[in-house]
Amino acid sequence: MLAELDKRLLRTLRTRGHSEEAELAMKALGTAGEWGIVWVAIGGGGAALDGRRRRRWLRAAAVAPAAVGVNYLVKLAVRRPRPKLRRLPPLAGAPSELSFPSAHATSSLAAATAMGRVESRTRPALLALAVAICVTRPYLGMHYPSDVLAGAALGCLLGASVPGLGEPDAEERLIDLVANGQPR
Repeated sequence: MLAELDKRLLRTLRTRGHSEEAELAMKALGTAGEWGIVWVAIGGGGAALDGRRRRRWLRAAAVAPAAVGVNYLVKLAVRRPRPKLRRLPPLAGAPSELSFPSAHATSSLAAATAMGRVESRTRPALLALAVAICVTRPYLGMHYPSDVLAGAALGCLLGASVPGLGEPDAEERLIDLVANGQPR
């Protein structure tokens, strides 16, 4: 029953709202999410703009590619093949034939969760981008919706488990002490 629902949702996402412009936008978002590249760029930007929390931004940026690695280990254990819908080929390519869980979802939610811990005001925008990247996967026919949900859950867990992102480290406290005469 769940497998049938998964396939119905996939078919719906793969067949509804498919203008040329929408498909181009989804492909661009999917490409940005490959290997966590967009998240590394965002983390690098955060590090460049927020020198006081540079180390935390860089640590959070590293979460995305690390999450891809963890995701691949799960894919190898589960070995679920990518979906195949009759007369609806996928609209993008993939580095493997393994589907569960979605690496885009894992890396996106891991990075958005981690970076949101560095600067809470960025959380809504980061999560919106992560969700948009997640939606591209079934829309393009690359993953079942359950692949995306599992990847998102794994990503949230990974992003929440990285130590030291939400509080200042010793270097930050020293910078505050020198700059303000008192620690945070």
